[in-house]
Amino acid sequence: MFKKILFATSASPACDNAARVAFDLARVHEAELTVFHVLGIPSHGFSQGVQDYRSGNLEVLSSDYTDWVLEELRHLYEKQLKTYTNCLFEVATGIPSREILRMARKIDADCIILGAHTSDEDVAISKYRSIVGNTLRKVSKAAKCPVLIVNRPCMTCWNYFTHIVVGVDFSKPSDAAFQFALQTAKDLQSSLHIFHALDLNHLHPGIVPDQETIEKAIAGAQKKLEYHYLSRLGDFEDATYDIREGVPFVEILKFAREKEADLIVMAHHAKDADLDEADMGSTVEQVVLRSACPVANVNRSPGREASPEQTHKH
Repeated sequence: MFKKILFATSASPACDNAARVAFDLARVHEAELTVFHVLGIPSHGFSQGVQDYRSGNLEVLSSDYTDWVLEELRHLYEKQLKTYTNCLFEVATGIPSREILRMARKIDADCIILGAHTSDEDVAISKYRSIVGNTLRKVSKAAKCPVLIVNRPCMTCWNYFTHIVVGVDFSKPSDAAFQFALQTAKDLQSSLHIFHALDLNHLHPGIVPDQETIEKAIAGAQKKLEYHYLSRLGDFEDATYDIREGVPFVEILKFAREKEADLIVMAHHAKDADLDEADMGSTVEQVVLRSACPVANVNRSPGREASPEQTHKH
């Protein structure tokens, strides 16, 4: 499934969970893993300094300093390297999101793995939380491949991946997320669980809907689900679906726990936003913050699978 994986790390404990997923996923798929770290922002003018993101200190940018950082990275992931060695280490200077995207294009990555950096226990996180948050949003928005965001230790990730939950909402970005989830399930012979959360408060702001209204909304969502997604399963049989009303991020997290999901696939809705104003979407961000398993944020379709409209024409 994955041939070239880019693991972008801050080289801090906040990325330890993402590191485990990155190395394990590369090992399972026999993929080439690139461990990538952005050193900091080069200072302006004729100075050869770079401001380190973790410490805030101004370091002299030289070949010796770069070699030292690379050696530190290898030492940091020494344990993982004992189990998987098809790994390259790269560093760069600049704005993290832009350098990560540049490296992804350079190696033609088919998956980017990032840590969510939401732990308050890591002292270093407070120094550059805003930088990392912007990095997640911007990379997720602009990446041409799925972005796998890891927040905490994955308690169900044993086989990468056996139970895949995809959250759908009938939008074009959601079509791309579904296509990726379906293709992954086919390739890995995994179970696919399609889920839609019906946000009745969003449909009827300020109004408490009666039971008849709820049932009509669910029936309408059922038809959309069949049209947009179930019709595209083809001969793939290991799939389930469910529709529930409630707060979307709460319902998808509950559903994922019930299915013992080891991967949640979602799409954001900032595809047309300016890169500097990209937002992952509140639902995706809330799921990332609370999920017990990695969350794949998909921006573009990985292949040329027919759209629902094209499917129904034939």
